[in-house]
Amino acid sequence: FKLPSDSFKYLGWCDIEKHDVRGNQLHCPRVREGPSEEELFFRGEEHTLKKRKQVTDTEKWQKKLQENWENCAELNLSFQDLGDLYQMENFKRILQRLIRVEKLWLMDNSLTDLSAIRLPRCRELNVNKNHFTSFKQLPKIPQIQHLSLAENNIMTLSGISDFRHSPLESLILKRNPCEFQERYRQLVFSSLPNLKMLDGIPKLPEDCSPPDIRVFFKVCTIL
Repeated sequence: FKLPSDSFKYLGWCDIEKHDVRGNQLHCPRVREGPSEEELFFRGEEHTLKKRKQVTDTEKWQKKLQENWENCAELNLSFQDLGDLYQMENFKRILQRLIRVEKLWLMDNSLTDLSAIRLPRCRELNVNKNHFTSFKQLPKIPQIQHLSLAENNIMTLSGISDFRHSPLESLILKRNPCEFQERYRQLVFSSLPNLKMLDGIPKLPEDCSPPDIRVFFKVCTIL
């Protein structure tokens, strides 16, 4: 049996009539749009086509204003279940409009590459539980202060120095393969001189000790 919400399965909140809620007033919106007519045909759901109406340029402009993503300061776009190409395209379209967002959560979205996205004001970004394999695949975040990358697939620390001149203070890399690299903490702190906390642990004296001192402490003397 179809649920009452089935008729709205391909609608965004801005397609529902008689409300004046704007995008910057939402905390956890669903960003997907319905599939194309060709996609619906191959899914065997062409019966939904008759429910659609032609959208005029004026209506498209009104929808853009209602979305109002440009004025979002905090936004949670986690758990979007981006299983189809049209969903991912719409997701990235919205990310490109977040020119004023300061805090953004994108957890568990199966993301692999956001290097074409720029978030000029973002200070806090959480992309835990995605599929990033390199720091080069992250969006451009020049003002980042707190970055969480836990449970991705980042193999090496290559590219981490791109954040050297950023105000990054806190970084979480828990449960990434790079965490098992020899001298992991020392390498991270040497690449990021402004960093104060790594994986929830503040910077310790041994994290910034010179290489010769580290070797000295590893020597075992037997009398």
